[in-house]
Amino acid sequence: MFKILLEEFLGDLRTQKTRAFLTMFAVCWGTIAVVLMLSFGEGLKRAMVAGMLGAGEQMFMIYGGETTLPYEGLPKGRPIRLHKEDVELLSNVRGVDLVSLSYGRWGTSLQAGDIRTTTMMEGVTPAFSEMRNMYPASGGRFLNPRDQELKRRVAFLGDSIAKRLYPGESAIGKQLLIDGMPFTVVGTMVNKVQSSMNNGPDADRVVIPASVFRTIYGSTQ
Repeated sequence: MFKILLEEFLGDLRTQKTRAFLTMFAVCWGTIAVVLMLSFGEGLKRAMVAGMLGAGEQMFMIYGGETTLPYEGLPKGRPIRLHKEDVELLSNVRGVDLVSLSYGRWGTSLQAGDIRTTTMMEGVTPAFSEMRNMYPASGGRFLNPRDQELKRRVAFLGDSIAKRLYPGESAIGKQLLIDGMPFTVVGTMVNKVQSSMNNGPDADRVVIPASVFRTIYGSTQ
């Protein structure tokens, strides 16, 4: 039976070569189109996930605000200010693995030799690296606890701002003037995909120890 079916099939192929070719071509093209569409969809999904996670995974930010209700004769609208001591309290909350201070400053002046630019600067603690997925490139490092403790004037640069300030060379170990004050660049960020962000992309950001930020700019909130 199978021999007869095979003979009939081969006979049809010999007598209807064009139809057989077009049928096989349609099947192959349809299969390729489906595979390409699935591949494109999977690639787009991975790119979007990577972009969303570029600014941190399972991370949330807490800001000061104001009260919405009066209390014991005090009016509503009283400011709620956060202080560095609150970080220790938050670190004791169940389910919280990492906590970091974050003092922001827009329009910070940077100068490396004759090159000048302005960008967003943050004063943070070492945990910020893992929280924000700001990992150092080879040969450098992120801020460490000793930087924080000793108030070292060190800086970590996003990859884009590092290339603008030090074109064609490594920024690690170089001197950098931040608002006219000398800092040493200890690391630059590995390039990453980032579609979600806060105060601009991390690639254009410079971070310094939170203790140094408070000492220079006097910010305690």
